[in-house]
Amino acid sequence: SPTPVVAFLSVTSKVAALALATRIFDIPFYFSSNEWHLLLEILAILSMILGNLIAITQTSMKRMLAYSSIGQIGYVIIGIIVGDSNDGYASMITYMLFYISMNLGTFACIVLFGLRTGTDNIRDYAGLYTKDPFLALSLALCLLSLGGLPPLAGFFG
Repeated sequence: SPTPVVAFLSVTSKVAALALATRIFDIPFYFSSNEWHLLLEILAILSMILGNLIAITQTSMKRMLAYSSIGQIGYVIIGIIVGDSNDGYASMITYMLFYISMNLGTFACIVLFGLRTGTDNIRDYAGLYTKDPFLALSLALCLLSLGGLPPLAGFFG
């Protein structure tokens, strides 16, 4: 599938799901929050663990990012769990803004790499710094930020 389409679907589906979940879990289920919190906690934990474990096994960069984004949505669910306060929603929105920026940046790097090499196999990224230092550093910054490494933006989300 074309990488720009994958990037668009990756970002917009999460933003739409976040908006929907925020509305659903904020208004009608506010009074039955204990039951929903347990369900959301389980979903968040499963999403973080399974999404990232499956992502590690991928050989395609696009597929790795897709499964990684399943793990990332678990972190957003935590914002919904603590969303009873304004701080929970603020941190969730901040995280999504950083996630969108870094995810689109990563996909932009993948598009450039794919145009130059014709592949998105992770093994083909070996030696990228010697071929294109700017692309390698850009990709590294985006991926490390998605991983939450301080002092990059993903750490503060």
